[in-house]
Amino acid sequence: MFNLTVGFVCSFLVIFMIVRSSSFHGTISLDRDLRGVQKNHAVPVPRVGGTGIACAVLVVVLAEPLWSTVSLKNSLLVLLCAMPVFASGVIEDMTKRVSARVRLLCALASALAACLLLEAVITRVDIPPVDSWLRIVPIAIGFTVLGTAGLTNALNLIDGFNGLASVVAILIFGSIGYVAHSVNDSFVMSMALIMVGSVGGFILWNFPTPSIFLGDGGAYLIGFVMAQLLVLLVAHNPGVSAWYGAAVVIYPTFETLFSIYRRILRGRSAGAPDGLHLHTLVYRRILKHGLDEDNLRQRIWRNSQTSMYLWVLSLVGIIPATIFWDMPLVLAATTLIFMIAYVWLYVVIVRFKTPRWLLALKHSSLDAPRGTEQTRH
Repeated sequence: MFNLTVGFVCSFLVIFMIVRSSSFHGTISLDRDLRGVQKNHAVPVPRVGGTGIACAVLVVVLAEPLWSTVSLKNSLLVLLCAMPVFASGVIEDMTKRVSARVRLLCALASALAACLLLEAVITRVDIPPVDSWLRIVPIAIGFTVLGTAGLTNALNLIDGFNGLASVVAILIFGSIGYVAHSVNDSFVMSMALIMVGSVGGFILWNFPTPSIFLGDGGAYLIGFVMAQLLVLLVAHNPGVSAWYGAAVVIYPTFETLFSIYRRILRGRSAGAPDGLHLHTLVYRRILKHGLDEDNLRQRIWRNSQTSMYLWVLSLVGIIPATIFWDMPLVLAATTLIFMIAYVWLYVVIVRFKTPRWLLALKHSSLDAPRGTEQTRH
């Protein structure tokens, strides 16, 4: 747990310095686009929180040999492999000029590097016909590269509201750490705890009132490391069902797959941005109803409360996965139940048939905190 604590402190302090120095780097770090189709924040905020998390992770990884016997080589290799996709995200955060295609290629490059340097390859999914194909090395590598790049981008896709992606990430890393501890995988457990601490230090600056955002760089880094830990956990521990990896990340994964499906269904590019993600619908059709757009405090508060709805939804997959990590049938059922619940919730909100209990939660606990009201000028 010491690496978790050190990661938290380092992340908190580095991000504190980034926030306090925003007047110097604000011309390149502030997200000033407040009206984009996927934008839901009220004031310009730096979107380079990922650099603070990356610095914290690197510090802990380099210092960990002082108190642990975990392999420094493997930890550094994970970070080295993450560099292409992380760098593409950070550059996009600062310049807004890195295309989605280039970032996807960087994600694929990072995933391929991990396959070659870490031997992090998916060799089973606990479906016999598929597993027989995965015994062919090129097919296994291709499958792993696509899966890793997919999860890397999935974390970025759900990064739209205060604390949403970061808290979901902490819940998933916490689950990975627990399962790794259960099977005595010290490396995966160590990296998972480092990520919990480093992302935790960021959350204090992002929720409920945001002073900084993850940015593409932060989301990509978190998603990539998450994917690598899941691949290594399943590959090195036969007792861990491959369905655990599917169930624990089902929320960001299914959000991505469903978004691609509905875009293609509407004749749009699969990668085109839109404002029809589930988290956006929750904000606009449950929480934004009756919202005073000129009340800055109220807008920020409702933004943060949106994340809480999705945290609860993500637990539908995370909790059973954590408890039944070695039971494929239960995990497969969990994955199916989540997908059904997601589609049902999406459909009822789209059709303006939101259940009364969801609206009741809004009216009972989602009012803005009392205090001096701020208005947007």
